[in-house]
Amino acid sequence: DTGNGVLLLYGIKRSQQPPDATHPFGYGMELYFWTLIVAVLIFGLGGGISIYEGILHVIHPSELHDPTVNYIVLSIAIVFEAMAWGLAYREFSALRGKRTMLQAIRESKDPTTFTVLFEDTAAILGLVVAFIGIYVGHALEMPEIDGIASILIGIILCVVAIFLIMETHSLMIGEGVDEDVLHAIREIAQADSAVVDLKRPSTIHFGPHYILLALDIHFHVHLTALEIEQSVDRMETAIRDRFPDIKQIYLEAETLATTAKKIKKTEDVSKASH
Repeated sequence: DTGNGVLLLYGIKRSQQPPDATHPFGYGMELYFWTLIVAVLIFGLGGGISIYEGILHVIHPSELHDPTVNYIVLSIAIVFEAMAWGLAYREFSALRGKRTMLQAIRESKDPTTFTVLFEDTAAILGLVVAFIGIYVGHALEMPEIDGIASILIGIILCVVAIFLIMETHSLMIGEGVDEDVLHAIREIAQADSAVVDLKRPSTIHFGPHYILLALDIHFHVHLTALEIEQSVDRMETAIRDRFPDIKQIYLEAETLATTAKKIKKTEDVSKASH
């Protein structure tokens, strides 16, 4: 748990480095990479070893001893994990707003907000399962139950890890902004008097707070280059004021006359080829 927390903090620190010549869009992806490493460690070291140890204890059960120390250690661990879970849940709830938990996780571009919460949830469930496994094993004088509890703990950790891997994978391969943000960007662009139409905006997250936006806009045919430039400046300012996380805006501007020329040229080439 502590090791995973250190890796997440390291990822946060690395992701805050400013853009440079080798990484012109910054180091935000570092956060996604280290979150993926944490998820893999939960799956392999946490879940895998727990299942392996559980199978060994089922095949070769240990002799039963006084479980008092076990109960004390597990109880203290549950208290500390519950405190950590409470902090993580409050932080996540503040970011979630009125959305459901699943919706907030799906839409979140910062995996650390839910990784810590899920890890703490898995830890508490694991501790409870361990407590019950030890108690039932001694009550029934069946040490194999302790091994079964270990297997269940491993399964819990693996399920959580797979979910985190899937969510982080989506971010690492290039996830865009939410549909409502795209709709708002389109409204801002179309509200400008110089714009006739635009294609669907394209976006990609290079980190939780670093978004690249590409716009393909058609302007009125009578506009001068200066008027188009002024329109572009107005749109960029309005979009950045509304969405400060959009750090880079790339815009392809065309008038209807330019588009018509391109279509005519394409048709001429097609006719010549026939």
